[in-house]
Amino acid sequence: MSLTTDRILATIEDLVALAPRATGTPGGAAAAEYVEGRFARAGLATEVLEVPSFAWRATECRVTTGADGTEEIEVPSSPILHSALPAHDWTGEARHLIDAPVVDIGADRVRRHDVRGAIVLFDLTFDMTLAHTLPLTLFLHDPGRRVLRRDVLRSRNPYVTSLARTMRDAAAAGAVGVIGVLRDYPDSLGYHNEYYRRTLFRLPGAWVTRAGGARLRAALRRTPRATLTLGVERSEVVSRTVIGVLPGADSPDGVAHDRSGSSRASRTGTPRGDAIMIQSHHDSAGDGAVEDASGAAEVIALAEHFAALSRAGRPPRKTLLFTTFDTHFTGYQAHREFARRHVLAPDARWRIVLNATIEHIGLRAVEGSDGGFENTGETEPRGIFLNVNPAFTARIAGLIRRHRMHATSILGAGLLEFFASGIPTDASFTFVSGVPTVSLISGPLYLYDDADTIDRIDVAQLEPVARFFADVVEDADRHRGALLGTMPAGLRQLLPRGRW
Repeated sequence: MSLTTDRILATIEDLVALAPRATGTPGGAAAAEYVEGRFARAGLATEVLEVPSFAWRATECRVTTGADGTEEIEVPSSPILHSALPAHDWTGEARHLIDAPVVDIGADRVRRHDVRGAIVLFDLTFDMTLAHTLPLTLFLHDPGRRVLRRDVLRSRNPYVTSLARTMRDAAAAGAVGVIGVLRDYPDSLGYHNEYYRRTLFRLPGAWVTRAGGARLRAALRRTPRATLTLGVERSEVVSRTVIGVLPGADSPDGVAHDRSGSSRASRTGTPRGDAIMIQSHHDSAGDGAVEDASGAAEVIALAEHFAALSRAGRPPRKTLLFTTFDTHFTGYQAHREFARRHVLAPDARWRIVLNATIEHIGLRAVEGSDGGFENTGETEPRGIFLNVNPAFTARIAGLIRRHRMHATSILGAGLLEFFASGIPTDASFTFVSGVPTVSLISGPLYLYDDADTIDRIDVAQLEPVARFFADVVEDADRHRGALLGTMPAGLRQLLPRGRW
């Protein structure tokens, strides 16, 4: 009964009620406790991976013009999250008051301008359209042409942007601050950018809307200077990633279970049985209904489903690890530590032979006539990044059709696992560490916004997604773990891993 729409939606509502579930906040701790409690009540062994991370907060943010004696104009703004960091591990308080000339680069590259001693004004671009995924597409289930429409293919997700590049290049070129215009975005200052895991945001920065950017540019034509004020606080906090363990035929605790559910002691006591990992993240910047109460709710539902099967005498052959991560928005420290400890370490407790990651079960939205976000009523197109063998890929395509997961593509990611950037999903760190992966994700326009509220959930797809992943896990459980990937595990172990 756990894989039902009503049950999964109720879990999403529970998690949204705890928001914001930011790392190191009471809401974040409550979310981890909630997931752990659900796992424990289902009968899973639970543990919490506690890893240091950082909480960043803006105490002040202002953008003004007219410092030369002309009439002062304040343009409504919001902080670029995680900006003004002198080092990745910096903690403390700082107030930045920057009065400087402004160099407007628009959507151009910083290197084409002299920005020394200046504030860089730039248009934030969303650089990845849905059409950009087509070269990776191995299979597309698109009844009713929900994806292959010009307006849909041109839509851009808010994950792959020009922010990290602009921040890095502006700092290197001697700029003193940045102001980003949300050019490709509705009229909202509720945009919560990520802390990109390999880019240090050294400069203080602020966001303005498209309309605010036009107003600012008009003022700068009269006086090409502005004042950027940003106060920040950053403290070290403890993140909490929750792991629920359902033992299979070779339990990681040295106890083995036969198919009837009875147990026997391992002869060697060496906990190296195969394991399948089912993953999402429970932290959020705001309500985080789609990102990622929806994914965490799916993981909880699957944990309860497989635990019930195990109690009924149908335990999995492989150990199942149900995991909801923290630190998605604060630097992925928990993800890196998990990969180091449970994948790359020679004494890792399990051989993780598959990662199944679930993120963002949401509706497609566009900019409405009022300038805000407007639901279309359609499923946001989604991709399944994978690097599994061709036979498994073909079976997954069949499961997509069987469960009527419309607007869903299979994206071949085999080559991407050798690049530090990996894939744009929560699975990226185990992925580049060599774990075969089936990772579902979508990128609706509101993904990083306060507009990610419960009404954005694609309710009709909650159960199909859950049943799809239940079948994927059962399929992987029936097959030899070392052969699930695009190449045999023994060969993959000899190649570079864990480059991030």
